[in-house]
Amino acid sequence: MTGAARMRGAALRRVAFAAMLLAALPAAAMDTAPSTDLPDLSQSRAAIYAGDYERALALLMPLTATVRHADLYNLIAFANRNLKRYDEAARWYKEALFYDPAHRPALEYQGELFIAIGDFKKAEKNLELIHLLCHPKGCEEADKLRDALRAAGRNPAS
Repeated sequence: MTGAARMRGAALRRVAFAAMLLAALPAAAMDTAPSTDLPDLSQSRAAIYAGDYERALALLMPLTATVRHADLYNLIAFANRNLKRYDEAARWYKEALFYDPAHRPALEYQGELFIAIGDFKKAEKNLELIHLLCHPKGCEEADKLRDALRAAGRNPAS
């Protein structure tokens, strides 16, 4: 076999492997529950709005045994962040963004977590991503994170 034939064969194997990986992606995405599969989170949200983060966590945490959804994980992270349990909050924001990388509330709140721990570069990166997701009209999440950055003494570019 010539060198050119070997190179074509190697290239074909790489293309086949990439196609196999791409074909597997929808199967992984099937594990993510659509929003309609979420249980009623109104009591948890009410506890959060009331500032009763411990109660919210008591209601939310048992759901993690059966529900996999970015909204659930985002609420858990939000409650933990407000309790200043930053490591735990970071873990749950990561989970939320694993299940929905374009989850704007999780990106905004994770950005606020980054501000709280002094990692302004990461907060600004989250703001950039939210801007891309909200282009061209903008969105509330971008406005809130930009305001939080400004309140922390930063001057975000966008």
